[in-house]
Amino acid sequence: MHDEEEKARIGETAWRVTRCSATEPPFSGRYWNHHEDGVYHCICCGAPLFDSNDKFDSGTGWPSYSRPVHPDALSEHTDTTHGMIRTEVRCAACDAHLGHVFPDGPPPTGLRYCINSAALEFRPRS
Repeated sequence: MHDEEEKARIGETAWRVTRCSATEPPFSGRYWNHHEDGVYHCICCGAPLFDSNDKFDSGTGWPSYSRPVHPDALSEHTDTTHGMIRTEVRCAACDAHLGHVFPDGPPPTGLRYCINSAALEFRPRS
């Protein structure tokens, strides 16, 4: 899909986050305080990424999850921007930037997938 078509379909903010690695401001995204039962999918390609059962309140203002819905749902990349070394996470299916993963999450994984709401589309569990 061409950039302009995708941008028109998903919106400017989602496009900047997923295709330009932007970050939405904390406490601004539609899913940071979202508590419905279901699955969060990639806004770009629709691939399932995170289950609501693995979502937790990290206090950061971004939706946070302890694990992806499937081990192969994400790809990880070293991110050295902003004077830090972080692990960026992307959709394995379409390479959309989602956010970052940090080693300060709850048990049992100890991981915190800190994800931009703009990169996600929620689908209630049927």
